[in-house]
Amino acid sequence: MALSQTIKNLINNAWTDGYPCLLATAGGNGPNIGPKGSMVVFDDKHLAYWERTKKTALENVQHDNRVVVMYANFKAQRDGVLPSGFLRFWGKVEMHESGPIRDAIFAKLPKREQEHVGADTGIGMLVPIERAEDVRGVSIL
Repeated sequence: MALSQTIKNLINNAWTDGYPCLLATAGGNGPNIGPKGSMVVFDDKHLAYWERTKKTALENVQHDNRVVVMYANFKAQRDGVLPSGFLRFWGKVEMHESGPIRDAIFAKLPKREQEHVGADTGIGMLVPIERAEDVRGVSIL
């Protein structure tokens, strides 16, 4: 199955709409969670983001590539757009420092991310979606 167009639109506009996706990682120094303003739907089976800060999240995925992406939007739930205001996506991130996948991720980024300081040396991060559920445990794939 594939992500619905509604979910794709919400994820692709998350930062602009004020509901940024959060990336949870685990590393040698413990867990980390932080916003990823560049998170986009790459295709029906992948999320992607642009790693430009190269700090804790990158260190952690180099140690353990398992991640959880969380999207939270109570307004979408109250407005009947989503049955649950929380969506979670599990996967094992793949780093693309060069090549066609990196280029394809960059092309999907919003202009503000493409022009952000550090974007030119960023890493394309692809997250194959292994499992996706709302907060109630209902599959969204």
